[in-house]
Amino acid sequence: MKNKINISYQCFDIKAPLLASHIRKCIAATLQAEKVTIACEINVMITDDVGIHGVNLASRNIDKPTDVLSFPMFQLEPGNPPADWQEYKDPETGMVPLGDMCISLERATAQAREFGHSVKREVGYLTIHSMLHLLGYDHLDEGPMKKQMRQREETIAERISGMKRD
Repeated sequence: MKNKINISYQCFDIKAPLLASHIRKCIAATLQAEKVTIACEINVMITDDVGIHGVNLASRNIDKPTDVLSFPMFQLEPGNPPADWQEYKDPETGMVPLGDMCISLERATAQAREFGHSVKREVGYLTIHSMLHLLGYDHLDEGPMKKQMRQREETIAERISGMKRD
């Protein structure tokens, strides 16, 4: 199965292209962990705080930057992918367009410093987090849903080189 991962760069940062391979690994690991066996298409935009602030304002009417935004194409049930993906497939590509994510590399760099780990780990974690949103997970409550999502993030991250907690 070959997924199509489109990565675009809204800002220039020398680290951004170097992280593309890691982002792809994190997406693939999340799809595998969540038992998604169909070819998917995911769009990833790497930006800075100004860029993600604009997206956050335009899409959610929230006037501030954030670390990652996720825009799922479908409402899926967390941890329970469809048995038959036929209705989700794009007839032109034969792939399932899961959705889009937007990552602020500027915010990820600051958070990596704050948490005492690498930018690679932080970008990977944000990628996994966003992928889980595309697959139906959410954390609107501060209870069971958030706990479920955090557990999945950590489980998936531990399987990826360079993602284990220091």
